[in-house]
Amino acid sequence: MRTLTPHRLSGVAVIVAACACAPALAASEGSQNPLAFELIPYFATLIVFGVVFYILSKYVWPKILGGLRDREERIRSEIRAAELARQQAADSLKDYEKSLAEARAETSAMLERTKADQARLAAELRAKADTELAAMRERARKDIDVAKREAVRELYAHASAIAAELAAKVLEREINADDHKRLIEDSLGELEAANR
Repeated sequence: MRTLTPHRLSGVAVIVAACACAPALAASEGSQNPLAFELIPYFATLIVFGVVFYILSKYVWPKILGGLRDREERIRSEIRAAELARQQAADSLKDYEKSLAEARAETSAMLERTKADQARLAAELRAKADTELAAMRERARKDIDVAKREAVRELYAHASAIAAELAAKVLEREINADDHKRLIEDSLGELEAANR
């Protein structure tokens, strides 16, 4: 944008003076002489032009030029502020992208740790369950063996009691308690030897 300088103002003043001289020239055209020139309107026009030029250059043009400079400075400061805001937005975007990448990496690492922890916990639980199951089987096997021995012992005791009664009837005499106990222990010993 061009600024108005005193040289340009003088060019404008010449144009204004020419317009002011136009009536004087038009009056001289009535005489049909193209070279006819009247001095009084010419000098009056020059004086009016000088006064107008002085007033414009002293009071009006400085205010206009000051307003234009202020506007130019305001536009420049707005451009600087916009550039600064653009730079801050670009920096903020970079920071956001960096934070987002860090968050994604941290989330990925957390997922990997969680998967590893789950796999380890599952393996521990599986091992513990296998151990407990083996212990339960062993206890059940021992309980079955104890119950089996107890059942066999009761069976032999009952069988020996029946056999003693039969023997007593056969022998017609009764076996005393010591004979009965000895007979049961001998039968159990034979049974255990047979199971081994």
